[in-house]
Amino acid sequence: MDWTLLAQEVLQGKELTNEEALSILNSDDDDILPLLHGAFLIRKYYFGKLVKLNKIINTKSGYCPEDCGYCSQSSVSTAPIEKYVMLDKETIVEGAKKAYDQDVRTYCIVASGRGPLNRDLNTVIDAVKEIKANYNMKVCACLGILTDEQSKALKEAGVDRYNHNINTSSDHHSNITSTHTYDDRVATLTKIKEAGISPCSGVIIGMGEKHEDIVKMAFALKEIDADSIPVNFLHAIPGTPLEHLDELNPRFCLKVLALFRFINPSKEIRISGGREVNLRSIQPLGLYAANSIFLGDYLTTEGQESTADHQMIEDMGFEIDLHGTLQTI
Repeated sequence: MDWTLLAQEVLQGKELTNEEALSILNSDDDDILPLLHGAFLIRKYYFGKLVKLNKIINTKSGYCPEDCGYCSQSSVSTAPIEKYVMLDKETIVEGAKKAYDQDVRTYCIVASGRGPLNRDLNTVIDAVKEIKANYNMKVCACLGILTDEQSKALKEAGVDRYNHNINTSSDHHSNITSTHTYDDRVATLTKIKEAGISPCSGVIIGMGEKHEDIVKMAFALKEIDADSIPVNFLHAIPGTPLEHLDELNPRFCLKVLALFRFINPSKEIRISGGREVNLRSIQPLGLYAANSIFLGDYLTTEGQESTADHQMIEDMGFEIDLHGTLQTI
């Protein structure tokens, strides 16, 4: 496959076939550099050499009734994590200030659970209003399944983006969790879009899915029209049902990132959870396909030092996006 030619065709409006998409994942490791060059041509066209920085604050940890097999906060997990109820507004706002000082322009307020309790939602709303009044940054919320009223309330508060990952394909979903359906997740994304909030939805790679499932995920997010697509690579946590899985290698992770860029050319592709443990020493190469990363720690796992992320971006010749715009070119 001529990846440069395929990239040029994508820039001219071509949509990949299922066969072409699978050929990316099945490509020989010797083709990684040409493949990344093709992905970079698309990435550079839409985003130049800018990298968006995002940061998570885990505002409510553990005590989740869901049974998601990958999650250390789920009801079936025995992982020794810190558990706590919703943080207060002041702590959330202080986290935004620290993030802003680190050049982060999208602050992600995350809480465990099936969906937000009214008192927790009100805390988030109050925090968002104060953050938006004081810092020129985007706010993303990730609070689980929402009602129409909750979606509208978050929009009115100033929430720019809402994250609700599809996580895996519709075919593989029941192998990962039984307490909600794939359609439940899509329904929440529909609600937040109708409320006027930018949809963020991504995946977790390495949960026993087939290559065909990964391709299906990428096309599903294209159909959903997610503006931001976090690509997580399973960080198998002891005490979770998926603790035994170790399917990934750094080269395949790069192919996955290229796949999502080819299928969703103008969207924000974010290298997310598990990048440090799965991409390992070659994680900087992921920036040739992706234009966004999480800075610092994740929900219950540690990331690399933020200074190392800044250095990585500089060393690769990229620049931090200090505007943090939501819309693509």
